[in-house]
Amino acid sequence: MRAFVVTGPGRAEVRDIAPPVPGPGEVVVDVERCGVCGTDVEFFTGEMAYLHSGEAAYPIRLGHEWAGRVASVGDGVDPSWIGRRVTGDTMLGCGRCRRCVSGRQHLCADRHEIGIRNGWPGALAEQLPVPVGALVPLGDPDPTRGAAGELDPTRGALVEPGGNALRAVRGAALSPGQRLLVLGPGTIGLLVGLIAASQRIEVHLLGKAAPTVNFARDVGFTHVWDRPPEGTFDAVVDATNDRAMPGFALDAVEPGGRVVYIGLSGEPSLVDSRRLVLTDVTAVGVLSASGALADTAARYADGGVDPAPLVAATVGLDEVADVLAGQRRPEWGAAPKVHVNPRG
Repeated sequence: MRAFVVTGPGRAEVRDIAPPVPGPGEVVVDVERCGVCGTDVEFFTGEMAYLHSGEAAYPIRLGHEWAGRVASVGDGVDPSWIGRRVTGDTMLGCGRCRRCVSGRQHLCADRHEIGIRNGWPGALAEQLPVPVGALVPLGDPDPTRGAAGELDPTRGALVEPGGNALRAVRGAALSPGQRLLVLGPGTIGLLVGLIAASQRIEVHLLGKAAPTVNFARDVGFTHVWDRPPEGTFDAVVDATNDRAMPGFALDAVEPGGRVVYIGLSGEPSLVDSRRLVLTDVTAVGVLSASGALADTAARYADGGVDPAPLVAATVGLDEVADVLAGQRRPEWGAAPKVHVNPRG
């Protein structure tokens, strides 16, 4: 099969490699779509922290936002999975430690992360091995409904980032009518906004670049700012990679409110814990979509949230290196997400 492989900082190639064989408790998926994420860019540039901690190493096969159909199953897996469209959890815990047993496998110290950590290959390839326990169905198993009961590959590959966004909205713990400020109108920030708006929360988005700010307005947000808005908000979600924003979030939140941190900067960010304490603010960190994938897929399926407008283009494996290097065609516009069809 063909797979995209990063061999070093700024170096990558498409290779012909042996297809995966499902082990016990595993399936192999024919990948239909895979999203390109900021984490993938950091691996391509060499900035990703796991490369420096020893939790990842070149060569690496990227891709953790994916959708596809189960092609084969290993021992112990129900064969009824074959042919079903699925996505899956990125975080693969050991299944034995205290964190895994308590349902927190995404925090397992020995976890694999698909396309990211400890060598598990990613979905920028024609096929992907996945533990059956990590799968999330993207369709109605009722054969009488057929494809009508399935999410399409585009929306399916947006379930993983949407799950991150849903966890951020849950962390904000707002009620209808309350005000939420989202810092950063990238993929995660926009998904946070779409999910919160579907719950009748008043969403405000703050961005810097004119194209991204204008795109947020184009997809229906009415409170979009290119400079800090006046007043405070019941909750703030930081979905940026700007080291100054975690501190700014504390300035923008109403006393007694919540700040949710889901973005990561390349440098340490400073937060004044005195302000956190003296305003009785709750700070929440979000790592991964674990625990929110099925709910996200359901929201997409019932039409409550439609993430498809966030996809600018779908390319083949041969164009992935250019995308990771920041090259975009003018006709793609300002939508933040690029998808890959590894089989196209």
